[in-house]
Amino acid sequence: MSAIVSIRNLHKSFGPAKVLNGVSLEVKKSQMVAIIGRSGSGKSTLLRCLNGLEKVDSGDIEVCGYQVSRPEGLDLRQLRKKVGIVFQSYNLFPHLTVERNVTLALTTIKKMPLAEAKSTADSVLQMVGMEHKKDAYPEQLSGGQQQRVAIARSLAMAPELMLFDEVTSALDPELTAEVLKVMENLARNGMTMALVTHEMAFARKLADVLVFMHQGKVWEVGPPEELFERPKTSELAKFVSSEL
Repeated sequence: MSAIVSIRNLHKSFGPAKVLNGVSLEVKKSQMVAIIGRSGSGKSTLLRCLNGLEKVDSGDIEVCGYQVSRPEGLDLRQLRKKVGIVFQSYNLFPHLTVERNVTLALTTIKKMPLAEAKSTADSVLQMVGMEHKKDAYPEQLSGGQQQRVAIARSLAMAPELMLFDEVTSALDPELTAEVLKVMENLARNGMTMALVTHEMAFARKLADVLVFMHQGKVWEVGPPEELFERPKTSELAKFVSSEL
């Protein structure tokens, strides 16, 4: 399998705080890579570096053929057509309907005719079980429904890679289950995904690769079953015992 994401010796600081300290990692086509670790370990910063939301200090990042770590000559708009990202906060436009939230980027960035964009919206909303809410506004939806619309909006761009940053952390257990079901279906259909998550059971069940980050480094990486059952370091053993 070819690598969709290739990260080599990545460093990133915010002022005196070293957030990423020599991270190297690959995500291969159709893999789900789950990134776990305590708050402050660099997980979300790493994800944001992958689509150019954060500039890196040094190291190399290649994503979908784009040299993200070299901003000179990087076309962020073209990169973000290939890389979808969904955040903890849904970031839907409150004054637009569900359908228009999904079609907006299609008509403005991809220059797709509105009729075709609406057809695409119907398709992706059906994928996340939200087609019946296409005329609703975000305030009329539950948190889980809003998050599913946010996922549909990213899927509409037909990305090669989906990034999920703690997308269930603001949701109660029932709504979390709704969103995780959508992500499970994406994984089973071969979507390449990298996600930061605290949902240990979900990561253990569905991730192809589990990445444990600690102090800005990839501390352990491997199959979920191996890392959960036979952690090599005391740091991962303590983390797993505290989370399960």
